[in-house]
Amino acid sequence: MPDLLLELFSEEIPARMQRRAAEDLRKLVTDALVERGFLYEGAKAFATPRRLALHVAGLPARGQDVREERKGPRVGAPEGAVQGFLKSAGLASLDEAKIVSDPKKGEFYVAVIERPGRETIDVLAEIIPAIVKSFPWPKSMRWGAASREPGSLRWVRPLHSIVASFGPETETPELVPFAIEGVEVGFTTRGHRFLAPQAIEVRRFADYLPALERAFVVLDADRRKDIILHDARDLAFARGLDLVEDEGLLEEVAGLVEWPVTLMGAFDERFLTIPPEVIRATIRANQKCFVLRGAPGPDGRERLANAFILVSNLVASDGGAAIVAGNERVVRARLSDAAFFWETDRKTRLDDRLPKLESIVFHEKLGTQAKRVARIAGLARALAPVVGADPDLAERAARLAKADLVTEMVGEFPELQGLMGRYYAVEQGEDPAVAAAIEEHYKPLGPTDRVPSEPVSVAVALADKLDTLVGFWAIDEKPTGSKDPYALRRAALGVIRLVLASEARLSLRAQIAAAASGHGRDAGAFADDLLAFFADRLKVYLRDQGARHDLIDAVFALPGQDDLLMVVRRVEALGRFLDTEDGKNLLAGSRRAANILRIEEKKDGRAYDAAPDRALLTLPEETALAEALRNASAEAGRAVATEDFEGAMRALSSLRAPVDAFFDKVTVNADELALRANRLALLNALRAATREVADFSRIGGEGR
Repeated sequence: MPDLLLELFSEEIPARMQRRAAEDLRKLVTDALVERGFLYEGAKAFATPRRLALHVAGLPARGQDVREERKGPRVGAPEGAVQGFLKSAGLASLDEAKIVSDPKKGEFYVAVIERPGRETIDVLAEIIPAIVKSFPWPKSMRWGAASREPGSLRWVRPLHSIVASFGPETETPELVPFAIEGVEVGFTTRGHRFLAPQAIEVRRFADYLPALERAFVVLDADRRKDIILHDARDLAFARGLDLVEDEGLLEEVAGLVEWPVTLMGAFDERFLTIPPEVIRATIRANQKCFVLRGAPGPDGRERLANAFILVSNLVASDGGAAIVAGNERVVRARLSDAAFFWETDRKTRLDDRLPKLESIVFHEKLGTQAKRVARIAGLARALAPVVGADPDLAERAARLAKADLVTEMVGEFPELQGLMGRYYAVEQGEDPAVAAAIEEHYKPLGPTDRVPSEPVSVAVALADKLDTLVGFWAIDEKPTGSKDPYALRRAALGVIRLVLASEARLSLRAQIAAAASGHGRDAGAFADDLLAFFADRLKVYLRDQGARHDLIDAVFALPGQDDLLMVVRRVEALGRFLDTEDGKNLLAGSRRAANILRIEEKKDGRAYDAAPDRALLTLPEETALAEALRNASAEAGRAVATEDFEGAMRALSSLRAPVDAFFDKVTVNADELALRANRLALLNALRAATREVADFSRIGGEGR
């Protein structure tokens, strides 16, 4: 079957855009083909700094013929209906339609529409230009004389050539006939900008890959990454060093080169007195180079080596000596700057930097960083006993947590905030718990980031995130849809993970109120909404851990559920209970009871929430259920009060047999009104008993 080869050759595409662009190209083309009925066997897209390429294998040579019967109006219908039918079906007259008889509806017209399948190459000639002209680049540009015309082509960088061939492996493929803004489709591409700049003719994908390899272009980004990683490891090993691997940098560097060549450079050993994170940030940010690790120091801690790995885009005649020397000069200059920042920053205590926070606006409606620090310090002190931290240390850590924002080093490398604060705190003799909290109060930064375990760090991290969430809720700057410019979802998830990891018992509602008072606000206007936001984030988190979201809903539906640790423990106990036969049967019985109550209460316009009258319990199954409910409710209530949720579930499990017997032997909607009302009250008592642990009406079917 025929294959499609498509290449869009341009000036350099930013590395950060390449992988997404390749995936977009694959999806847009294949989706458009499938929408038109053209199925395929496989598709893969590629990106290098100068090209996007797509190979779609196993396409049909032409589409399938289509035969459609379109039903029209009844025979004898008004002329307007007939003419509308003829026009929509593409018929010249009713002679081209057939008449079909239906025993119920009588005779009506039917148009038989037959359309031959289109040639695939013609369909591709329509699809590809439309996709190129509307391609979803994050940023794009116009160029040349055509850029003055409205609606002219926009591409990430000037587009130079297009290869688009279609055909089977056994025959010479055809060019897909189209042009875009004067760029004609052809069989010609180019190799490496410096090593093989001449034109290359390619016909099909099987020729395309080896032709590019001969022209010093590795098409597959993942293969370029493998080459860089393995060569870098080998270079490091040859020197007795280890590569400090960096997936983000590896992805970026693989997008900067078409023919990766790894080389090793070095810098003065004196720079190793700078914190290793600073060396790494300097070499990574400025030169896109990898750092290396040497033997551990006398203290047993890992130490960086005074060497680095760089990746060149060409094979140099001198073996790369000039390239290495150039990189070494830049690295030396950058590390000299970093060493200056390090020495300068250490001369000023963190306390003395705090007044500068007055001039840094955190948010125009939430004040300066100095005011924020004061709020966080108050919250951290209040939270300290809850998480087992020393209140004085927690407040001290919070006071200093943002001081490194005004240091020279963090000004140059914002990603080192917190970390540099820890270094400077250690330098000035702060308590180790305070120094650790300065670094760790930003954590966790994501779902896989480490959660702090030191109590002082937990207190400050919770305070920082709660102040952020409450502040933005107070000014009504909440996440909407996919937009979350202030990373509030991440902050809420951070609170959840901190609370669960530290097993902290705290009332979120009370903490929201305390944080709101620091902003001079009343939390009453938004506390419920913020608690619902936490519930949603907890659902996402627990679902990722394998829990059922409907169980979280069932627990959160109970009043006063703002203790995250207890919510999770209750959900876990409920999940284990519902996995048992007693749990499944009780859930079925309680849902049946709830459905009956809902129907009857709506019909009667009243609630059956009075206690059942024991004098009206005429059948032994009623009496048995009433007695079981009385005992189970009391026992479950006592267990919940002591936070023994497993015990509460065991108490409820005793209801299974009497509930089954009740529904088997008792008619709820008895003819006698008093008897009916009493039995409905008994069902309400069952609903109330289960609500000791959760709202069973919110629990879905098994396995939801």
